[in-house]
Amino acid sequence: MHFTDTRIGRKLIVAIGMLTIVIVGVFSYFSISAQSDALLSQAGIHANKLSDAIKNSTLTSMLENKKEEIRAIINTVSHEPSITEIRILNKEGVVTFSSRNELIGQVIDKRAESCYACHTENAPLQRLPSDERMRIYRINPESPRILAVINPIYNQPSCYQAACHAHAKDQTVLGVLDIKMDLEDVDRQIEESKFRLIVFAVIATLVMSAFIAYFVRKWIGKPVSELVKATNQVSEGNLNYTIENPGKDELGILARSFNKMTKSLAEAKLQLFQADKMASLGRLAAGVAHEINNPLTGVLTYSSFLLKRTKDNPELQENLEVIVRETIRSREIVKGLLDFSRQSIPKKHNADINKILKSAIEVVASQLLLKRIELDARFDASLPEAKVDANQIQQVIINLLVNAADAIGDNGGRITVVPSLISLSPQGLALVKAAVCPKGHDLMDSELKIYGLPSIRVKVVSNGNHGVMNLDPVYGRHRHEYGIHVEKGKDLRISCPQCNISLIEEGMNCPKCGSSVCNFEVLSHGMFEGCTNPECSWQRWRAMDEAGSRDYLEVKVTDTGQGIAKEDLSRIFEPFFTTKGQHGNGLGLAVTWGIIDSHDGTISVDSELGKGTTFTVHLPLQ
Repeated sequence: MHFTDTRIGRKLIVAIGMLTIVIVGVFSYFSISAQSDALLSQAGIHANKLSDAIKNSTLTSMLENKKEEIRAIINTVSHEPSITEIRILNKEGVVTFSSRNELIGQVIDKRAESCYACHTENAPLQRLPSDERMRIYRINPESPRILAVINPIYNQPSCYQAACHAHAKDQTVLGVLDIKMDLEDVDRQIEESKFRLIVFAVIATLVMSAFIAYFVRKWIGKPVSELVKATNQVSEGNLNYTIENPGKDELGILARSFNKMTKSLAEAKLQLFQADKMASLGRLAAGVAHEINNPLTGVLTYSSFLLKRTKDNPELQENLEVIVRETIRSREIVKGLLDFSRQSIPKKHNADINKILKSAIEVVASQLLLKRIELDARFDASLPEAKVDANQIQQVIINLLVNAADAIGDNGGRITVVPSLISLSPQGLALVKAAVCPKGHDLMDSELKIYGLPSIRVKVVSNGNHGVMNLDPVYGRHRHEYGIHVEKGKDLRISCPQCNISLIEEGMNCPKCGSSVCNFEVLSHGMFEGCTNPECSWQRWRAMDEAGSRDYLEVKVTDTGQGIAKEDLSRIFEPFFTTKGQHGNGLGLAVTWGIIDSHDGTISVDSELGKGTTFTVHLPLQ
């Protein structure tokens, strides 16, 4: 996650943050410049108006040459706080009037900063636009700025027609009124504005950066980090990891595609896993057929030949008949083993369960008739079609009917076949077929089975005692087999028996009793969770819970036979286990279970000695 933030999220945040700083900085610069220009413009307007007011106020006194009145007006106006100096200069640059008496009579330097606009190559301008009258300068670098406004005094008819005749008619400019104002207050306002804008820019940049960072992490950083995490999980072998709550944008589409990809990979892994197991069994069966079947054929041939030639020796014939019978039985065992190992992938298509049942019943009808067994088949024409391999399901029904007939025996009885449509939740039905630890080690135990189903083998520690426990593979059932004594009411420490990695889910407690929770991966079907307290039955399998209830075709085959002992119920689906003694090879129900399992269905059995047995098959419609 940190790698993603550094490579993508942080780069975006830094890039957008820098862009924000530039935009806010440019805005602040132009805003400060505009405010500075506005303040200086207002000061210039004020100075120009003041200059015009002084010039108009002193016009009469100038015409009448009343110097004391002019001086009094200038001195009065110069007392304003912002005015540093007011002076009047004649055309030769001599200060004729000034608010500072010591400067009267001095000749100013026309090359000074305040004069260059009016004088070019010592030739005074005849007319000066009002916007060029204003000049800003400093007396020295440490002093505040000065705003100087020059207001030319032009020669008017009232001047050259006056009685004093002080000015000739052809003289354009008689002098200038120069007002100097201190800009310290203006500069302070400009600095305050700069400070406020800088503070605003910093705050705005921080707020926008935080805002951008939040949404970049939420919309980009977090989804990309989740994708990286999911990719790492897949690279470590966890093909059941899914990205929760993908969004609707492009990254959300990518996340959903990733989930689909991992699901397909998980299914392919499970198929490969099952195919490898079946291939191993197939190789074993082929070896058995090659090594045993040919010798058995020879034994059967020669024993049958000898049986025909020894008709006059009853004792020898009896022995040979035993050899022939047992040889034929051995061949049937080999054939059953081949059938078990060569279970093919079902070729599913929509089929009518009623037709399948009728076809199966026709096959065993003669056998049932000979044993005086009454068959009650309650067909239901309203049942929908199911997507199954009709031939394989027919084989299942035949096996169940034959087993029921064998359980009833030759004294007669009754077999009932009832198909129906039923909706079932995954609790008590969904089956764990392939479980692995976080490192990918197989947890399935085919040797110790619970009600005929391979269990989940884990290592447990209880009160210092070490041992193993076999978990019930049926979701929602709690028929676990404990290899050690465990204390009631206390949770266990559970780990993988191969690598000893803990299967306890960190930070998770049972919502029912508060004990710790163990979990493991079910290939192609997500994580399975269960309480470690032996007295608590809480379990959670999200993939199955999210799928919800499903519609199944249920077929019940009930007989009135001798029943099955309770201690044998958990083993009847194991290969080579039989309750028929020498009359069975123990592969019929194993093949039946394999067919139902390949259809994603279930088969269960209820039985009581002396009362009969009921096999229940559930087949999903799709």
